Amino acid sequence: MPAHGKHRRPRRSHVSRGLALVGTGGAALSLPLLAPAAAGAAPAAGAPAIAAKAFTAPVAPAAAKAPAAAETTRTYTVVSGDSLSLIAHKKGIQGGWKSLYRANQSAVGDNPSLIHPGLELTIHRGAAKAAPAQAKTQERAERKATAKAEESTSADRASRSERRATASSAGTATGASAAAPASAAAPASAAAPASVTQYADNLDGWIRQSLDIMARHGIPGSYEGIHRNIMRESSGNPLAINNWDINAVNGTPSKGLLQVIEPTFLAYHVPGTSMDLYDPVANITAACNYAADRYGSIDNVNGAY
Repeated sequence: MPAHGKHRRPRRSHVSRGLALVGTGGAALSLPLLAPAAAGAAPAAGAPAIAAKAFTAPVAPAAAKAPAAAETTRTYTVVSGDSLSLIAHKKGIQGGWKSLYRANQSAVGDNPSLIHPGLELTIHRGAAKAAPAQAKTQERAERKATAKAEESTSADRASRSERRATASSAGTATGASAAAPASAAAPASAAAPASVTQYADNLDGWIRQSLDIMARHGIPGSYEGIHRNIMRESSGNPLAINNWDINAVNGTPSKGLLQVIEPTFLAYHVPGTSMDLYDPVANITAACNYAADRYGSIDNVNGAY
């Protein structure tokens, strides 16, 4: 043991002490700086233990993570032949047409079956399933096909009378050719006169006659679709007239089996049918021509149109 003399010099510690200034965003911290005399050297016996304070240099705040892009919405413009069900299928809407209708009820109105070309529908980004590139390519192809179909429909409606006249001329030419001398070709058996289809003068007969005319002019529609809409619009009364709705107020009341106003009847009248708006066959055929142009088919009509 060393002598406890009055002037005993304190034992030197092998740990050098100092102060270090560490910058922390503008403020200086005074911290003990520990420097061992030799790497791995243990403190001398009797020396007070000094706990090294761990200090972590401040980390610059990471750049704020860009907030997730707010859910955006897209719009879809209704084209001829569209329905909410068809649009929901093409766009992969989760929840189908009901989800699409709920998101656009204020724009569509109370009847989800009545959407018209030009109507802007909102499609929420989160509502649509992620579609693969192939589906997007197919969608673009469908768009082009729809546009071409619309152009074709407009051109077809404008030239129906011309095609009918051409067919009539072709029939006349065929008849003249059949009357050529037998020396030109071997004699053929005379063609039997074409039988004329007889239609019953009732709702069933009117619908069937209209369907035959529509088939010749490329107008889509089914017996069920026509019958269903007739029963809703006029209950099968060819002389029915609406004298109370907005059309009546504007001076163009809806008339006939499918409640067509006169301007629409004249615009979509099908050649070969009567010009009388109350005529059952003319009324049905013109209404189906209009429905095909606006909704794709009378079968797609489930309410006032």
